[in-house]
Amino acid sequence: MTKEGLLQKLTEIEWDDFECKAAQDKLPEDVWKTVSAFSNTSGGWIVFGIKQQGKRFEIQGVNNGEKTESDFLNTLRNGQKFNMRLSATPKKYYFDGKLVLAFFVPSSIVKPIYFGSPINTYIRTGSGDRRATETEVMAMMRDQAFGSKSEQVVEGTSIDDLNKGSLETYRNRIRNDNPSFPYKDLSDNQFCEKVGISKEGRLTIGGILMLGQRDVVQRHISNFWIDYLEIPGKSLADAQVRYTFRMQEQDNIWESYQPKIRTTFLYSPSR
Repeated sequence: MTKEGLLQKLTEIEWDDFECKAAQDKLPEDVWKTVSAFSNTSGGWIVFGIKQQGKRFEIQGVNNGEKTESDFLNTLRNGQKFNMRLSATPKKYYFDGKLVLAFFVPSSIVKPIYFGSPINTYIRTGSGDRRATETEVMAMMRDQAFGSKSEQVVEGTSIDDLNKGSLETYRNRIRNDNPSFPYKDLSDNQFCEKVGISKEGRLTIGGILMLGQRDVVQRHISNFWIDYLEIPGKSLADAQVRYTFRMQEQDNIWESYQPKIRTTFLYSPSR
């Protein structure tokens, strides 16, 4: 983040990737919540030496920049505060002689990231650090158990490799079903970056599987196949016929999900 970029941020509001702390003389205790939150979501900048007053920011500076930087980075790296050793990219700025320190905390490959115990697991939503629910923590642990393959980027891809119709209907479903979702009104490029469909302009494995064009999916995941059968019975052995409905092959996971939902209602066992 350049000095000009930081000044631009200060004309806006704190959001999901930007947090200011006064920290004139020492590190604030709540900074560890923000580290956990950024590590468990999409990463973000923590800025020391700037105090927020309502919707305004006041540049106060830090009094001992060397100690503040050392205390912060050492705490991330020593493996005592957090369950994993963490890292951050530091930057220094001067405004009228006042020192401001900024640290970019990246999204962690290993999740969840917490301090003390798993109950101190936080996620970032909007401008706040929210304590993760037990379900959210379990989901992170489950995803970690299966590895981070879906988050890997695929070189030579871009948002243009997505099925535009899939992306549009996916976003419309989110707008209708979850109106409070913080990223629902972003541009397509920004939305894809925030939810993990893409990273720095390149698609992730998960993004391709979920919303990719057919030839792009087949090129990168040659064994991609989703099949849905409607079986009239409690098991194949009970069924008089093998199946009464078979879903047609679709481009991606999202397109496969649409007819499956419609078919579930049409062939509901309760009817």
